Formats: sequence, C-alpha cells, structure tokens
Amino acid sequence: MTSQTDQSQQQQQQQAPAPILPGALGYLRVLDLSRILAGPWASQLLADMGADVIKVERPEGGDDTRGWGPPWLQDTEGRDTDISAYYLCANRNKRSLAIDLASPQGQALIRRLAAESDVLIENFKVGGLARYGLDYASLKALNPRLVYCSITGFGQDGPYAMRAGYDFMIQAMGGLMSLTGRPDGEPGGGPMKAGVALTDILTGLYASNAILAALAWRERSGEGQHIDMALLDVQVASLANQAMNYLTTGHNPQRLGNAHPNIVPYQEFPTADGYMILAIGNDGQFARFCAEAGQPALAEDTRFATNRARVSHRTELIPLLRRLTVERSTADWITALEARAVPCGPINTLADVFADPQVQARQLHQTLPHPVAGGIPTIASPLRLSATPAGYRRAPPLLGEHTDEILAERLGLDEAQRQALRQQRIIR
Repeated sequence: MTSQTDQSQQQQQQQAPAPILPGALGYLRVLDLSRILAGPWASQLLADMGADVIKVERPEGGDDTRGWGPPWLQDTEGRDTDISAYYLCANRNKRSLAIDLASPQGQALIRRLAAESDVLIENFKVGGLARYGLDYASLKALNPRLVYCSITGFGQDGPYAMRAGYDFMIQAMGGLMSLTGRPDGEPGGGPMKAGVALTDILTGLYASNAILAALAWRERSGEGQHIDMALLDVQVASLANQAMNYLTTGHNPQRLGNAHPNIVPYQEFPTADGYMILAIGNDGQFARFCAEAGQPALAEDTRFATNRARVSHRTELIPLLRRLTVERSTADWITALEARAVPCGPINTLADVFADPQVQARQLHQTLPHPVAGGIPTIASPLRLSATPAGYRRAPPLLGEHTDEILAERLGLDEAQRQALRQQRIIR
C-alpha cells in the first residue's frame, strides 16, 4: 500500500517537468517492468524514437534473456562475457535500474517513479503486481495520466487468463503452426514454428501502437488508461488472409510449405545452383515470366492464363515450371526477370543479408559503443522519419548500470541513501 508520505513525495515529483530528449518521443518517460521479448520490443521501439526508457530488473540475474546463450557477446579480448546476443536484440537505448520489487522499499521507489512516468509496461501474470501495490488501479490513483500496458499470454480475462504464455506455445494454439511447414506425407512434413519468436515481436509492435493511441487520447482527455495485450489475441489477429480463408469457407487451410494458398506461382523454385523465389502476383507478370523462360504458350493455356485458373491447376503447373527453372543459375534468373519486372529473389543466409548492397545502403547494420565489448552490432530501426529519425544513443545496458543515475536524477536520492539501499540488497 502507499503511505501518505509516498503520496506527498509523488505529487511533488509529478510537477517536475521532464527534460526533452531528441526524437519524436523525446518528451516521454517510460517505466519498463517487462522482460523476455514482447514487452522489451515495444519499449525499444519507443526508446528508438527518443523516449527515456527505464528498464527495471531483478538485482540478481536481471532480465531472463541475459542468460539465454550461447552465443555470447565477446569482450575486447575476444572472450565470452555473460551477456547473451538474445538480450542485446531488444534493449538498446534504455537505462537499467536493478531493484528488488519483492521488498516494500523497492515497491515504494517504483511507485514514486510511476507517479512521474507517462507509460508503464509490464508482463507479469494476471494480478501479479497487485500484491506489490503496482497494479493499474493502485498506480492510477497516484498518476491518473499514466498509460499502463499489460502484456500476458491470454489477456486479463477468459478461462485461460491465469496461464503463462510463451511464443512457441501461442504459435501452436493460435493456428500459425497449422499453416507453416510442408504438408503431411511429404519429406519433412508436419507443423512448424516460425524461425523467430514472431508472436512476441508482433505483440511488441501492437503494444507500441496501442501505447501511442492511448497517449493521443490522453492529449485530448487528460487521462491515461489500461492496455490489455494478449499474445493469443495478437496471433489470431495476425492470421490475416488465412483466417478469412477459413471464416469465409469453414474449411481449415492446409500447410503448403513455401507455396501461397491464394496466388500461383508464389513459392521457391530450384535453379541450376540452388533456389530462387518467384512471387508472381498478377497475370501480366506470369506472361512475362513465361516469355523469358521460352514458353509463352503456358500463359495462353486456359489452365494457367489467370491466377484463379493457376490456383486450381497448381499441381499441374508447378512441376512444369520447376523443369524450366533448373536450366539457369539463380543469379541469371534474377538478372533476367528483374529486367522484365517479374518479382523474384534469392534465399539469403544472414551472411548474405548483411552483405547485400541494399541492406548496406540502408545502413541496417549499426554499431554502438559498449563498456565491455568496445562496440556491439545492432539492427537499425526500420522507422524512417524525415524530421525525427530513430536514434541510437545507448547500447543495451549492463545490469543495474544506471541505478545510481536514475535514483539521483528522478528521485533525488543522495549517495548515502543509495548506499543504504544497496547494503540492504534493495538495489544493485
């Protein structure tokens, strides 16, 4: 619970203007109590746009992903550290505050920070923060303007609300794995998850959009609100055309490997030295492909002349095309088809990706200074704003790297006060 002294201190702090940092969101103060990926991905998006994000972590161990290796970040002498590459992917531009939320003193410090924050993000189990007095109802009483975003596996209500949710499990429960992978009966057939934690990433994207919408509403109403984000909701919403394929027909879409359920040809094809992707989206593109392949009559065949016909006759068409594509190398096909405006491309490894001239021209590989490694790689934000571009101010922080800085700057705690908290193991 919050004492009258806490409330008085918090009301005084709330009046202190926040310093404006560069970036579109440089006025925002974000308190991030989340860990793993979905929440940190949302807060990293806000941080890239200039928000001051305080990452709250356990003094012992911190964010779980710090230990999710190998691979590990290497120091300046090439030795493995205890910082995982996984952790580095979602935590740049943040400051780390290591504080014990299980202690009343730690809870009081977080309440004081929340009282002068704009946004709080958390991914505790439903009701998990209420026992600490850090739930939305408690913090709304201190800061009615707070936008409070809760991220859980299944949401704040419903029969599964109390269950823990993880990306892999949600990809399965939410239908994605029923659509991904080769058909049963083929070599390697069976359900397959995506190669990255796609549900977590999408939840982070949806969450950041919801936060910005709530902030826009606050500008008009003066009031914050609670955002209830669920991984399952996001996964089902992201089924897109496949969900509508089911809802409009009542038939479960089947796994097609790399093929598309509604467009043909739209999949991988073998070449003389590997594979390429054909992503033919209309009949004109198909006719131009057939002309380049030396088989213009295929585009005039009534079985293949329209996309609707090609989808119906895919089992006849695809083997014909595969016999054509193996006659040239991937590079030869791509050069020829690009000249005819036929969408195509290679299947790149990550080494190929970062060597690609377009990726290099867009400067997607960035480097940030780091106190242990000297410099660390990071991926540039894809958000390109002409007046307020994304910034890369800080490498992902060391555990508790900014504890003293934040407590002095935000709460006015002097060195003696901080040292007393450290001796009690309340902060790191």
